[in-house]
Amino acid sequence: MEHDATEIWTAVQLSAKRALDAAGASPLDVRAVGITNQRETLVMWDRKTLEPVAPAIVWQDRRTADECARLREAGHEQRVREITGLVLDPYFTATKLAWALQHVERAKDAAVGTVDSWLIARLSAGADHVTDASNASRTLLFDIGRGAWSEEMGTLFGVSLDTLPKVVDSSGEISVARELGDAPITGAAGDQQAALFGQACTQDGMAKNTYGTGSFVLMQTGAQQVSSSSGMLTTVAWRRGGRLSYALEGAIFVTGAALQWLRDGLGIISSAAEAGPLAASVPDTGGVFLVPAFVGLGAPHWDPYARGTIVGLTRGTGRAHVVRAAVEAMAFQTRDVVEAMQRDTGRRLAELRVDGGAAVMDVLCQLQADLLGIPVRRPRQTETTALGAAFLAGLGAGIWSDADLAHLWKLDREFEPRMSRDEADAMQSRWRKAVKRSQAWELPDNQ
Repeated sequence: MEHDATEIWTAVQLSAKRALDAAGASPLDVRAVGITNQRETLVMWDRKTLEPVAPAIVWQDRRTADECARLREAGHEQRVREITGLVLDPYFTATKLAWALQHVERAKDAAVGTVDSWLIARLSAGADHVTDASNASRTLLFDIGRGAWSEEMGTLFGVSLDTLPKVVDSSGEISVARELGDAPITGAAGDQQAALFGQACTQDGMAKNTYGTGSFVLMQTGAQQVSSSSGMLTTVAWRRGGRLSYALEGAIFVTGAALQWLRDGLGIISSAAEAGPLAASVPDTGGVFLVPAFVGLGAPHWDPYARGTIVGLTRGTGRAHVVRAAVEAMAFQTRDVVEAMQRDTGRRLAELRVDGGAAVMDVLCQLQADLLGIPVRRPRQTETTALGAAFLAGLGAGIWSDADLAHLWKLDREFEPRMSRDEADAMQSRWRKAVKRSQAWELPDNQ
């Protein structure tokens, strides 16, 4: 899976212009710029011309699955987890970069980074090659304890640290957007960390889930690095004033993307907005479970070879049942991750804050509350990834103080559990049987 990085840059320029036009403002009016981005995606560009030297390799790309398996079989995974907080999976950036260094002719001399680095390079007209600590922590090359690039991981993956960007704070003086009236860039964070910040989850034990293309549950753990024995990732939440804050993360690869597949691949729905009403039109799925393992399974399973599966079909199954099964899969996968986090921390969540495009569906939020047995709280502004980037930028520019954050977050609706725990547990048990079916595949060598 690849992107045209130039297309991303063009879209950002257009979006910035539209935002300024809608506000009746000029670039000279901009007080601060915040950047948030899909994280593990690798971009490579010419240091002088700033032109990409190859397509960007997307976080969902699976081309390095066999290399990750080789490193795991060689006994490296425990050490990788100790240093980076991550697991050996093609999801992360290091194996993508190692692949590019072997297969892309101009990669050795290129500047490399995640999408935040690419955008800052373009905005600063090439003056700065930087990344924030939250994005750095998603590469498999960052020592999250020391807060610096790891020579050991660079050697393991065959990557020179000289090609990597300088690591900076997530909020503060980062760069200058020369392509935007010399506005200061004062905020930068990976999309899920930005959403955590946008949800005002700044206290230990607070958690959010973003229902986007995939879903990502993050629990704030503050200054404490919590090591996981349940398939979670230990990641940097953000770095402010040189101090790292950490989070536990459960990365679910496909949730909203399953609705896109139903729309574009099967034509079952005409738009994503149709999914909520259609799912709510039936009381249940009629026993259907859809496991959207289209690019393997992420947390807590980490199985790159699992494949999408639909089980429980009968002659009575209609399109509403299949759509509801795709919606319910979002909630089932989230419960698997939340329970793993609770095992790792020994702490039960008091609530779950939700955001992202699918969070507008009441049927999803209610089922999520039912399965978890805790309140699910949806804010008025569900695009909290962008909101978090704005918060970080505003703080970095001195527009807001930390005390302002809690007041800036506004509740839209709270969903209380209605389902009995026995019924919720029985549904989750049937879901886990379906997941095992998705993992029961014998693949040819090198597939």
